[in-house]
Amino acid sequence: MSEPEFHTRPGLPVELFSTAPQSAEYAPEHFSPRLGEVARWSEQAGCTGILIYSDNSLIDPWLAAQFVIEQTSELSPLVAVQPAYMHPFSAAKMVASLSFLYGRRISLNMIAGGFRNDLLALCDETPHDQRYSRLTEYTLILKGLLADERPLTFSGNYYKVKNLVLKPRLAPGLFPRLLMSGSSEAGRDAARALEAVTVEYPEPGTSYDHAPPRSNCGIRIGILTADDEEEAWRVAHRRFPGDRSGQLKHLLAMKVSDSQWHKQLSSMSRSSEAVRGIYWLWPFKNYNTFCPYLVGNREQVSDELAKYMAAGFSTYILDIPAEESDLHQAAETFALAAEKYTKSAALLLGSGAGSSRQPTNA
Repeated sequence: MSEPEFHTRPGLPVELFSTAPQSAEYAPEHFSPRLGEVARWSEQAGCTGILIYSDNSLIDPWLAAQFVIEQTSELSPLVAVQPAYMHPFSAAKMVASLSFLYGRRISLNMIAGGFRNDLLALCDETPHDQRYSRLTEYTLILKGLLADERPLTFSGNYYKVKNLVLKPRLAPGLFPRLLMSGSSEAGRDAARALEAVTVEYPEPGTSYDHAPPRSNCGIRIGILTADDEEEAWRVAHRRFPGDRSGQLKHLLAMKVSDSQWHKQLSSMSRSSEAVRGIYWLWPFKNYNTFCPYLVGNREQVSDELAKYMAAGFSTYILDIPAEESDLHQAAETFALAAEKYTKSAALLLGSGAGSSRQPTNA
């Protein structure tokens, strides 16, 4: 099945996803209005879709996805799919059913892990790399059911199906976009095998200056920007003040987690915590969020984003927005970064160098 086309902000050569708020942080009567609000903000800002988390403490992501669809016109729910929660046939049935009912594409964020205690509560003690082997089998079945009308037979180490047929059939053009964590070697191998977008937690932009450009890759990042650098930092410190209990939770999570991205960010946090730069890990260290932030005025942040674009990152998942302006400012900053990157790439091509860093569409 051919790769689908995706809605992006006009003129932007990258694909943006926002992130939905988490139900555990709201009273029931406040959560659904907030989820609908953030979904509408995301669509108005030109995002392709919105990431919907999945863990033991949150509402079912498929029901949240249906709610998002009903609140928007084009936004694609990016549903986190954990094999421990659902058989691949049921996941494929959810995708096909929602697309059948609403004529909307569902995107999938395939996750192998999650919170360690969540997995242990389900008596799932599968080692890290084996979880990615399991996820590969899971996703192959899911893709096979969605892409082919013929009965599917599959025999693996974790899943077996025989002459399995999916109904309703998925309409042409609605095949889901697949994303997958690629912070570990096992994750990257699985993403390549499945032709999924490999999502990383990025290092500072200069870390990629001399690296070969990536392909079909994305990053998870938060952005706080304003016209004035000092104003951006005032907002950043107001939203993410020091939190001793959060720091202790972070340290505890480090002890029990086998997540490669968690260890990677924690290592960078220790080496850069005293430095105020555009790349900021303070919210991660205080257990406020799970991704790096870029903080500064639009020129500064767009310079950093242009470095990521030059490195080949074409998909960006933004952190949960606190205000509608967060997404609009981020979209404007991405547009400025794309302009800088395109000009830089054109200069490189004009000089006969850097041909491998041409702009790539998401």
